[in-house]
This record gives sequence, C-alpha cells and structure tokens, in this order.
Amino acid sequence: MSGLRRKMPVAVTAGPISIWMLIFILLPMLYILFISFMTRDVYGNIEYTFTLDNYKEMFQPLYLSVIGKSIKMAFITTVICLVVGYPLAYYIASKPSKTAAKLLMLVMIPYWTSSLVRLFSINQLGMPNGFINLILLKLGIISEPINFLFSDGIVIVGLLIAMLPFSVLPLYSSIEKLDKSLLEASKDLGAKPAKTFFKVTVPLTMPGIVGCVLLVFIPSLGMYYVPEMLGGGKVMLIGTLIKNQFLMTKNWPFGASLAILLILITLAMMWIYTRVGKLDDLEVC
Repeated sequence: MSGLRRKMPVAVTAGPISIWMLIFILLPMLYILFISFMTRDVYGNIEYTFTLDNYKEMFQPLYLSVIGKSIKMAFITTVICLVVGYPLAYYIASKPSKTAAKLLMLVMIPYWTSSLVRLFSINQLGMPNGFINLILLKLGIISEPINFLFSDGIVIVGLLIAMLPFSVLPLYSSIEKLDKSLLEASKDLGAKPAKTFFKVTVPLTMPGIVGCVLLVFIPSLGMYYVPEMLGGGKVMLIGTLIKNQFLMTKNWPFGASLAILLILITLAMMWIYTRVGKLDDLEVC
C-alpha cells in the first residue's frame, strides 16, 4: 500500500508532462516531418503530394556548401569555446563554493541583457570607425581602417559571445565533481602536470567536455540571428537558409526538410552523449 502511495505522485506528475511533451514538442516535429515530404505550388502553398525532391535538393552544390560552411563555423566556435571555457571552468572549480558561485554569476551576467544588444555592440566595434580600428591605427598596425563587418570572422565572434557561457557551465559541473585525490596520487607516482592533465583530468571530465560540445555545436549550427545581424546577408548559414525558406521564398517543404536535417544531427549528438556522459553533467550544481 505504501509503495502504491509513493508511485501515485509520479503518475500524477507524469501525465501532464507527457501531454505537454506531446502537444508542444512531438506533434510539431511530426508536422515538420510530414510537410518535408510535400510539394509547393507557385503561390507558396503546400500541396499534399508525396515527394522526395526536397531531400534530393539538399545535395545541390549550393546547399551543400551552405551546410558544410555551417558545420565548419559551428566546429570552430565549439573548439574555441572549449579551449577558452575549460581553463576558466577549472579556475572557478578550484575556488571555494561561495566564490565559485559569484564567479559563475559573472559568467552569466551578459545574459541579463538582450542578445541583440550584445550583437549590436560587436557590430559597432567592427565598423571602420569603431574601437578596434582606432586602436590598431594608433598602434601603427594598420595604415587604413579595416571593415570587419559582413565576414565569417565577425560572425564567429558573435557566436562565441553567445555560446561561451554554455561551454563553461557543463565543464564546471564535471570538473567540480573531480576526485582531487586521484590528481595527488598521479603526482605522487611521478607524473608531470601535463601527463596528469591528459591521462587523468581529461578522461574524468570527458562527460563535461562532451556536454560542452553538445550545448555549443548544436545551437551554433542552427542559429540564424547572429549571421543575420553581423553577416549582413553575406554570410549564409543553414539557420538563415531555413528562415529564408519559411519567411521569404515560402518554400515550407524544403525548409522543413532542412529542419529535419538539424533534428537528425541533434539526435545523433544526443546519442553520442548518452554513450559517454550523464545528463546530470549538463547542470551547474
């Protein structure tokens, strides 16, 4: 009887959660999957005629280049976030809990402002008369202003600004759980700091590393407002391409097929994460 009482709250809460997941997540995804196999008429309306042409169209050189460029820029963003975020997370994890909480708060403070405001600030910095050019001119590094806007580099900077906190949090969660006695044992056995790091620290914090990759790579791959603002329409990524298919060209079936591609990449990375990590490592505490 007591076991039944313990199971009752779980059943009561599972019902509403399941309904919420069904209505707001599963059904929209199924609809996107459904219309990805449909066609589009000359007026942009969906014709319910089954076709595989939308998926075949992805393999055209133009769209393959956009997908490849998106993956490359998301990969670069992820690597830089990992290289910068790991030492920062390690430093925070080495501090007392109260100090670490304050430092984590500092990491998250930029998110108290709108991401559009932060991107607009980057836009201003990269202009020919912006702060970066003024410093380079005064130092004599350049002889005339450089327009950093509307380039792949400034888009990567925007992605880094948006994604860096998402790399620090899972890394901190994993490093904070690290058993320090193992590091001391490695040192006592004569291992150098570099060897201890690569042979002990990195393997033990691998769930956090994979969590960092998961939380940075996937949003960077599908984010559209960063290349839209900083790329000025000249930097086309897959997120921007999907947005254009839905809002500009009104080709919903092809846009849906591109969205399904992103969903498949997300599911693949989630599957990889379940092989090497735990969902708990995505949390801060």
